[in-house]
Amino acid sequence: MNFKKKPSPPMELRPGDYYFNEQGLMVFTAQYHLRRGYCCSSGCKHCPYKEK
Repeated sequence: MNFKKKPSPPMELRPGDYYFNEQGLMVFTAQYHLRRGYCCSSGCKHCPYKEK
C-alpha cells in the first residue's frame, strides 16, 4: 500500500510573524519560524535554525 502524507493546513499568521520588504514581498520573521518548530531548508532570511 502506498500512503501519501496528508498536507497540513497553513499556520494562522499572528502580528509580528511577517513584514513586507521594499519589493513588496512577504518576509517571515524568526518569531514565525520558531512557532513553526523546524527549518524548511529554504534559506529563509530570519531562520533561527541556521548553523552559525
